[in-house]
Amino acid sequence: MQIGDKLRKAREEHQLTQSQVSEQLMVSRQTISNWETGKSLPDILSVLRISEVYQISLDELLKGDKAMLENMEKEAEQRKAEKTVLTVAWISILVGILVLILGHALEGYPVVDFLSGATPWVLLGVTFLLWILSLNRQSKQNKE
Repeated sequence: MQIGDKLRKAREEHQLTQSQVSEQLMVSRQTISNWETGKSLPDILSVLRISEVYQISLDELLKGDKAMLENMEKEAEQRKAEKTVLTVAWISILVGILVLILGHALEGYPVVDFLSGATPWVLLGVTFLLWILSLNRQSKQNKE
């Protein structure tokens, strides 16, 4: 049985409407409908909340639904990639600040002058990257 069918069945067993469930899970009623019809899949946080609302074990909820498990694996990989990008971004920012500070102390050396001149542009690029990631995450949350 697919997760959408399990969700619909559990909701009906608890005699809840999609609107009531959506309020408890803090998502839109359309999101509940999309989950139940298989148009989209809930994220891992929503699965945990669903388990609590319907009083169903995660094992019972997820077992046998290959698409849901693949979706959860994909989300985990995406979060890991985002964490890596954020780590690199913060390291770049710290290195950039260090180069700016050292640039003023070691003026006159061509390499230091180059790095001091390039650092603001690198920091701007890193900031832009972080902004794009933030927008991407917000748009995904809004779709749910």
